Formats: sequence, C-alpha cells, structure tokens
Amino acid sequence: MNNLDKLNFSTKTGFNSILIKLRYNEYKKYFKGNNCLEFGCADGEGTKILLHYFDRVVGVDGSKDLINKISHEIRDKRAEFIESYFEKFRTKEKFDFIILGHVLEHVDNPVAVIKSAKKCLKESGKMLIDVPNALSVHRQIRKLMGMLPTEYSLNETDISIGHQRVYAWKTLRRDIKKAGLKIVKEGGLFFKPFSNQQMSDLLDENGIIAFNELGKKYPEIAAEIFVICKL
Repeated sequence: MNNLDKLNFSTKTGFNSILIKLRYNEYKKYFKGNNCLEFGCADGEGTKILLHYFDRVVGVDGSKDLINKISHEIRDKRAEFIESYFEKFRTKEKFDFIILGHVLEHVDNPVAVIKSAKKCLKESGKMLIDVPNALSVHRQIRKLMGMLPTEYSLNETDISIGHQRVYAWKTLRRDIKKAGLKIVKEGGLFFKPFSNQQMSDLLDENGIIAFNELGKKYPEIAAEIFVICKL
C-alpha cells in the first residue's frame, strides 16, 4: 500500500484539507488489519487516505447527499458507503479498525454512538476517536477576552457546523468509559492560538506543520484530541 508521506501537502487544497492530511499522517501508525469502518465519512477526504492503508473501507454517514456525492467521487471496489444514523447502524461484519473522526461533538447521544461502533469491533481491533478540544489555547483565549462564557460554550462556528458540544480530556474519557471501552493511547494535534482563517492567512505549509507538531507536544491545550481504544 502507498504511504501517506507521498501524498502532497498544498495550501491550495485548503487549510482544512491540510489538517486532515496531517491528522491521518499521525493516525497511520495506529492502523492495523485489513478492514476499516469509518463513522462520519462526510466528503470522503479521510476515506481516500484510509484506502491507502486498508483493503476494505466502509464509510457511514447520516447525510444522503454526502453519501451520494462520495459514492460518485470514489469509484473503488474496496470502498462501500452506507447512509445510516450512527446509533442505528447494524452489520454482521467485524472490523480490525474503526474511526470516529469528529463525530461525537455532532450527535445527540455520544455514548450510544460509541456503543454502536463497539459492536462492530473485532476482539483484537482498535478504535480511534477524535474531537475538538474545549481547552485548546484558542478557546481559552476567547474566554479570557470575554468572547465565550466558558471554554465549553458553543461559538458561532460551532453552531454553524452542527456542533452540540466540545470535549475536554475529562469528558471524553468519561464517555468512553461509559461505552465500555479501554483507552490505550491518548494524543493531541495542532496548536491553535487563533481562528482557522487567521492561521491560514498567517502560515505557509511549513508553519502549519510546525504548529501541528507543537499540538502533539502539548496535547492538553491542542486544538484536537484523540484516543485509541480497545475492548
């Protein structure tokens, strides 16, 4: 299989696209097995990367429009896309690796979603869950400036993209424990003192990579946090 390092990083593809590639460049070290279940395949940017590492990828999303779009864009026999609410997703297939990429902050019942994914995990499998960090530098600065009542408050961007909550380590660990999974690894990504637009305007490719490395060094205040779980 191809190595993600060979995929080109380009600011022309958009700031969020670069962050996705950096995210998966970190996650690849935890990938295992032959098949992968992706909750929240969305526009398929993550799916395309997963197909470099797995023989089969099943993408699940609750949006019919997104599933139709991604099905037409990714014409790969190794990929299957299913329209379903995460809580209601059922399959007899068991997976070596499951990823919930920026899903839990959007759903009504995060624990129910984790439990639904858990039913699809092989005994020896791993699950990766990532979420925005409520205690990121950016959110703490906004609170100190009076722009947020608390770090956990939803801002205008959160609301516009359908966030129902933001997580910190304490609340993420709590929900994973409630779902009956064990955490084997924790990490952070991207140090973000300003908004995405400001960061995009200020940084070139090397700068974005550097700030991502800084987030890995200081996960407690990184913009994104992730965990690797097992049964």
